[in-house]
Amino acid sequence: MLMFFTRKCAAIFRTNSIVRRYCLNVDRLRILFFGTDTFSLPSLKLIHKNVKTEGKVQALEVVTSFKAAKNPVKHYCLAEGILSHDWNVFSASTNTSFNLGVVVSFGHLIPETIINTFSRGMINVHASLLPQFRGAAPIVHAIASGAERTGISIMRIKPKRFDVGEILLQSSVHITPDMVMPQLHDQLAEKGAVCLMQCIGNLDHHYRYSIPQDDLEATYAPKIGQNFAEIHWKGQTALQIYNLYRSLYSLKPLTTMFESEIVKLFKIRYDHNQAKFTSGRAHEGAGCIVYFKSTKKLMVRCHGGCFIEIVHLSIGNKKVCTGQDFYNGYLSKVDTSRRFFGK
Repeated sequence: MLMFFTRKCAAIFRTNSIVRRYCLNVDRLRILFFGTDTFSLPSLKLIHKNVKTEGKVQALEVVTSFKAAKNPVKHYCLAEGILSHDWNVFSASTNTSFNLGVVVSFGHLIPETIINTFSRGMINVHASLLPQFRGAAPIVHAIASGAERTGISIMRIKPKRFDVGEILLQSSVHITPDMVMPQLHDQLAEKGAVCLMQCIGNLDHHYRYSIPQDDLEATYAPKIGQNFAEIHWKGQTALQIYNLYRSLYSLKPLTTMFESEIVKLFKIRYDHNQAKFTSGRAHEGAGCIVYFKSTKKLMVRCHGGCFIEIVHLSIGNKKVCTGQDFYNGYLSKVDTSRRFFGK
C-alpha cells in the first residue's frame, strides 16, 4: 500500500512539473531588440542576463545599424555571441519567431508591417516623462529648458508617429542645478533598463493598466539643429546660457562671435547666488566682456544683468585658450567699446 502511494505521488509530481515547465515556456518571451547606442546598452545587458538565467525571456536577437563603426550595441552582440541583424536590410519577413519587440534609442520609425509581426506588441524605453519631450533629444532639451525633473517612460509603440503610445510605466529623476548631459544620460539609461525589466516581468498587468497620452500636454524635443548651440546675448539670461551649456556638454561647444570671428566656449561657470545688476533695460550691455585682473576671470554680461564666467574658449581656428589668454591676446588690444560678444 505504501509503495503504491509513493508511486502515485511521484507520478503526480512529475505531471505537475511537466505542466509547470510547459506553462513557463508558453509564457516566456522571445524578444527582438532594436537599439544603436550607449543608452541602449544597459537595457540590452539586463535582457541578455535574464536569458542566461532562464528568466522571463527565452530568446534574444538584435536589430541595429551596421553602418556605424562605433556602434556599441553591435560590438556587445559580437562579444557575447548574440545574433544581430542589419536594419538596412531588415524586413517583416525576418521576424518568424519573436513575440515581443523592444525599442531603446533606435532612431528609426518602425513600419506598421514589422510592428504587426509581434503577437505581444512592441514597447519602447523613452528618456522623458511623456508626453513631455517627445522626440529624438529629450535629455538635451530637458536640461536646456531648465527642467528640474525628468524621467523614464515605458510605452507601447504605435505606427507612423514617434512617442505617442500608451504609457505602461514611468519613473522620475531629479535634475540638479549643475548636472551635465552625460550624467543625466547615464542615470536615465540605467533606470530605463530597470523599468523595462519590470514591464517585461509582468507585461500583461502593465498592458491592462496602461494610460493613453494627452496630446494637449505634449512638448517636443527634436534633433539638435546646427544653430542650437548659438548664444543670443540680448535674449538669453545667464542661467539660460548655462543650461544650454550643460545640455550640450561633451556634444558640442557653445558658439558666439567676436570681431567677425567665430568663438567656441568649451567651459563656462555660473554662480547661482550672484547678485543681479538690472539697472536700465534688461538687454543693455548684454554680451559685454569684462576681465577682472585681480581674480583673472573673464566674465560676460547676459540679458537680465547676470554674468557667466568663461574658463576655456577658442577663436577662429586657433587652439583652445584660457580666459586670461584671451584677454592678453585680444581684449587688451581693443578699446572697451568694442569688447562685446555677438554679431
